[in-house]
Amino acid sequence: MALVTGGSRGLGRALTKSLLDRGFSVVIDGRDADALEAGLADIGNERSVGVAGDVSDSEHRAHLAQAIGTFGGLDLLVNNASLLGPSPQPRLDAYPLDVLRQVYEVNLVAPLAIIQEFLPLLRRSQGVIINITSDAGVEGYEGWGGYGSSKAALEQLTRVLAAEEPALSIYWVDPGDMNTRMQQEAFPGEDVSDRAPPEASVPGLLKLIDERPPSGRYQARQLA
Repeated sequence: MALVTGGSRGLGRALTKSLLDRGFSVVIDGRDADALEAGLADIGNERSVGVAGDVSDSEHRAHLAQAIGTFGGLDLLVNNASLLGPSPQPRLDAYPLDVLRQVYEVNLVAPLAIIQEFLPLLRRSQGVIINITSDAGVEGYEGWGGYGSSKAALEQLTRVLAAEEPALSIYWVDPGDMNTRMQQEAFPGEDVSDRAPPEASVPGLLKLIDERPPSGRYQARQLA
């Protein structure tokens, strides 16, 4: 049984398809109810369940817990949902602080809240946690101070979690640049069609799930 946040499009949907092919039942969520419905229709599998909402909303997280509860367990948690912030990305001297708080709520606080909710189930199954990060979390790209710092914080949070939960397989994974809606929003007016499709990052994630190397930071495409 797997939970994939941000599963309505992009990497989340591509990973969900592969997990279903491997026999997983998967609960996915997405902020956009229409996109979530379209994603479920595209997946077309009775073992997939969609729950529309924002991961930063505690009521939505309770609905995710209810959906997982119907399956009685959890083996895999993928925190993939992310919020880019303003587009185009502003410099830090002009970054709106109210938006920065929202970016941190979605990219840092919500993943921890979800982990806290499901740790008992994951401990029971000696499961896998994958937090999707970014090269912007380790590199100092101009204009990426908001999103990048939220991912840097997520990386450190996950590193500490791995030290605290040695019985679990815990990974923070950079999927690489992808031809996704978020990538296009990050570079408005540019052609991002030369980026790899999100499906190119899925084999590396599956390798982590299958082989369970030591907990740590990985780049999905290097694994594949």
